[in-house]
Amino acid sequence: MTILDVAELTGLSWDTIKGLVKKRLAKDYAHIRLKDLRRLAIDEIYLGRKQKYLTLVVDQESGRIIWVGRGKAGEALNGFWRRLKASGARIEAVAMDMSQAYASAVARHLPEALIVFDRFHGMKLMNEKLDDLRRELVRQAESEDAKVAIKGTRWLLLYRRENLPQSKARQLQEALERNGPLATAYLLKEELALAWEAESWEAMADYFCAWCEKAIASGIDQLVSVAQSLTDHAEGLLTYSTTGMTSGRMEGINRKIKTMLRQFYGLRDNDFLRLKLYALHESKHKLVG
Repeated sequence: MTILDVAELTGLSWDTIKGLVKKRLAKDYAHIRLKDLRRLAIDEIYLGRKQKYLTLVVDQESGRIIWVGRGKAGEALNGFWRRLKASGARIEAVAMDMSQAYASAVARHLPEALIVFDRFHGMKLMNEKLDDLRRELVRQAESEDAKVAIKGTRWLLLYRRENLPQSKARQLQEALERNGPLATAYLLKEELALAWEAESWEAMADYFCAWCEKAIASGIDQLVSVAQSLTDHAEGLLTYSTTGMTSGRMEGINRKIKTMLRQFYGLRDNDFLRLKLYALHESKHKLVG
């Protein structure tokens, strides 16, 4: 139930109910145990123009949020490193997006831990560049029919081939037949997704190398950019083959946070928001109406 629901049920004020909840959360999460941590995930979430970003650290194994920092740079983790060191935890690996700020902070404070750049973020980069190419081709289209055919494929291009709705397959095929660069980029996007299915570090490395060579040989600026980024982040991408870590749990947590924030119509009390995030793994938030 929301705070408003409980207030109406009990006849107490919203502020009173919130105060009771906050007091209990402060007691429960005054000291979060870090000693048993082995695998972490780091990500940021955008809260809007006023509150901007929060940096979250999650226990990859339990799904608990164990740190909430203001901002999205490495400085948002400063307090966390002090607490983690004091706990004596031995961190094996940390999953994150391809942010240099987070990677640098982890390398500095956890030199023995593996850095894992997640598959989700690698494919997100590819999809963003594919959409950049699509928009460029729309602007360059010589006929209105060609422009319309390409323009309507934004979401279709994001589907994996096997997940594409049958009713939309012909529409996508026609757009790809009309434009060679778009077809090349789409097929390479499909090929890239298979890199994470490689059976070993060596096989994954060979696959990435071959893919990057094809992307560069295409001469398509967006694909060349993806190849360069994958090369720059190769070490972190390849650690997936030995850890199997993804940020899927983190993405699920982000969706749960957004649902929680819609229930509360925004939380202006930063301390209360932080405590609610620490308790998120025990909560079941569902929008009803």
